[in-house]
Amino acid sequence: MRRISIKGIIGLIVSGGLFLASIYLPWWALRLTAPQYKEGLYIWVYPYKLEGEINIINSLNHYIGMENFDEASFPELAYLPYIIGVVALITMVVALIRSRKILAVWTGIVMILAVVGIYDIYHWLSTFGKNLDPAAPIEIEPFIPPIIGTNQLANFETLSFFSYGAILVGTAICLLLLVLWMGKERYE
Repeated sequence: MRRISIKGIIGLIVSGGLFLASIYLPWWALRLTAPQYKEGLYIWVYPYKLEGEINIINSLNHYIGMENFDEASFPELAYLPYIIGVVALITMVVALIRSRKILAVWTGIVMILAVVGIYDIYHWLSTFGKNLDPAAPIEIEPFIPPIIGTNQLANFETLSFFSYGAILVGTAICLLLLVLWMGKERYE
C-alpha cells in the first residue's frame, strides 16, 4: 500500500482535532414536550456530564417509576473523555506514521468503538425504560425510547437526537474513511 499523502496527513490531524473538540460539546440529547412544558425540557449528554432540566425530568419520571438520571448512573462519563482523547492522539500519530495499513486497522477500531457507543446509548435507554417501579403512581407498559426520533408517552412527546459533539465525531470518522480511500501518495 502507498503511504498517506500530505493532504491525507492534514485530514487526519483535522480528524484528531474534531475528536478532541467533541469532548466539550453534547453528543446526545432528549427533549420532552407537553402542554404544560411547551418550551421543552432537555437532557444534554456530554462525554463527561449531564446538563439540562434533569431535576424536573426526574420528578416527572418518578410518577411512572423510572429511576433518576444522574451522572453517577452512567459510569462511562468518568472515563469516556480519556478514551476520546486517546482516539484523537492515536489518529494524529497515524498521520505522522503515514502508513495506510495502520490507518485501515485504526479506522476499523474507531468504527467498532462508534458501534459500541451507539449500543451503550441503546442499553441505557432500555435499562431506564424497562425497569419501571411497579408501585409507581402511574402504571405504564415498559418501553424503550428511540435513540433518534420521537416517542409519545402519555401527554409527553420525546425527541431524541445526536447533538453537536456527535456530529463532530461523525465528521472525524468520515475524514478517516476519506483519507483511507483517497489519501494515498501518487507516483508518477
